[in-house]
Amino acid sequence: MYKIYQAVGVQGEKMSGFGIRNQKDFYSGLLFIAFGVAFMWIAQNYNFGTPRRMGPAFFPIILSGILIAIGIAIAVRGVTVAEEPMRGFTLKGLVLVIVGTLLFGFLVRSAGVPIATAALVAVSAYASQRFNWKPTLVLAVGMAVFCTVVFIYALGLPMPVRGPWLGG
Repeated sequence: MYKIYQAVGVQGEKMSGFGIRNQKDFYSGLLFIAFGVAFMWIAQNYNFGTPRRMGPAFFPIILSGILIAIGIAIAVRGVTVAEEPMRGFTLKGLVLVIVGTLLFGFLVRSAGVPIATAALVAVSAYASQRFNWKPTLVLAVGMAVFCTVVFIYALGLPMPVRGPWLGG
């Protein structure tokens, strides 16, 4: 099994003349490229239009191109800049980030944007191995205020500040 890893460049080994020096960046770049190519492939069946009269494919294709360019830049960084090797991921972190996102979706209509945002930040921050309550609470309150001001007051999105659970 180790020989297979050496052949594909895992653990920073040489691979056909180049080495993956930063696995996180390299594989993140490949993921960006894959999503960009997939979205571009999906949008190819729509009318592109012109910059003056954009078709339904214009925006997805432009964003896909940007995503592919960002992916290339990140992947190149993974080959050129050495950093600490990736050690894997924890299931706890994956589950807590998903739970935080689902909790936000559940709370946003019932409790309002500030409470839902604070809950999302708190639950997601708990996924970190360096979790600390004080900075998490400051970040949760700051993000709740920021999201309320930007999305509700500045952009006018029809989302409650206080949901029915809080008398809204």
